[in-house]
Amino acid sequence: MPLRSRARLGWAAVRLGMGVAIVAATVVTLSGSVDAWDAAGYADRATLWVNFFSYFTILSNIAAAALLLLGAARLLLHTGTGTGAEPAWLSGTRVAVATYMGITGLVYNLLLRGLAVTGGGDVPSWTNEVMHVVGPVVVVLDWILAPGRRAQPWSRIGVILVSPIAWAAYTLVRGPLVHDQIKGRDGWYPYPFLNPDNGGYLAVAGWVVAIALAFAAVAAVLVRVARPEQAPSGGLG
Repeated sequence: MPLRSRARLGWAAVRLGMGVAIVAATVVTLSGSVDAWDAAGYADRATLWVNFFSYFTILSNIAAAALLLLGAARLLLHTGTGTGAEPAWLSGTRVAVATYMGITGLVYNLLLRGLAVTGGGDVPSWTNEVMHVVGPVVVVLDWILAPGRRAQPWSRIGVILVSPIAWAAYTLVRGPLVHDQIKGRDGWYPYPFLNPDNGGYLAVAGWVVAIALAFAAVAAVLVRVARPEQAPSGGLG
């Protein structure tokens, strides 16, 4: 088997394994949360389900798992066919999800490690490590090293920022309207730095701007990785 085909099979295996691990971690985390809700007898179960899927961690990991499994299937189907670059939409989605997972890992490990960040419940520690450490590292490395990616325009950075900005807006609009059944108070926010009770809306705005800049910086690095080296301009004369 040619070296290129073996490399594609190797990356397919990495994607498949990581995708399955993320799905398992998400399902186990959700199951632990549901068990905790049952034990506490919370009445408004629908809100708790929406809360669970309002964590950026959960959303980014679901997107990553779907993309990894799709990418694995594509590599397996095209191994040995000589197919090179992947579709443009797939590369654009991959760099976006790599950015989201990179930020998920950075924010968790710098700001949130040790806090309950996925809906409550007693879940094994490995689930957090998969979703906040191993998954982000593998997804970012997959973008950098795996075959098939297409060069991305610098304008892709703006497109990548749309989803996290929309998520932040959704969180800040929804937060004051939701009763936090677990803590027994009005207002629910997935992460403490988005809660205006912790320093007011000015502090929240500062965090949102800082994290948006972090998104832009990570996106810029990942877009640059995929851009071909520019040939030097003509010499003298």
